[in-house]
Amino acid sequence: MQIGVLRVLRTTAASWWRHGELRRTSQTVLAQRLERQTVLRDLGHLRQAASLPNAHVICGEGGTFIHLGWTTVSTFAPIERFPLAALAVARGTPFIDVRPVTDVIAFANLPRVTRDGSVDPDHSGPGGSVLLTSYIDMVEELGASITNDPRLCRST
Repeated sequence: MQIGVLRVLRTTAASWWRHGELRRTSQTVLAQRLERQTVLRDLGHLRQAASLPNAHVICGEGGTFIHLGWTTVSTFAPIERFPLAALAVARGTPFIDVRPVTDVIAFANLPRVTRDGSVDPDHSGPGGSVLLTSYIDMVEELGASITNDPRLCRST
């Protein structure tokens, strides 16, 4: 793991209001332990984002989400204010920016990205699920922008 990644994760953990409050009340050892746990948890999320085929980061008006199969990490902030998501994208995780999408009804009716690699036979509509590459095809038609596009890695 790169030192820069660890530095960002440590800074983020130390800046959390709860950890700062513990330090302010002279509970430094507890703050350090909680910060270490937070960094280890976040490193686990980054490893999952790099290894799972359908892992992706999505950012919309409702915030930023890191989808990791059965786990989702989120914040109400845009990606620019979510260091863990920005790190995942910088390390190659696909990023779907849906902020430019104006047809919210069509977006809401898209199927979700499959969590475990299995695809519903009837994947039409919001109750179904599709592979990440198929989802990207659909959301891009609505105006979303894609970074680290996994479709570019497809064999021809």
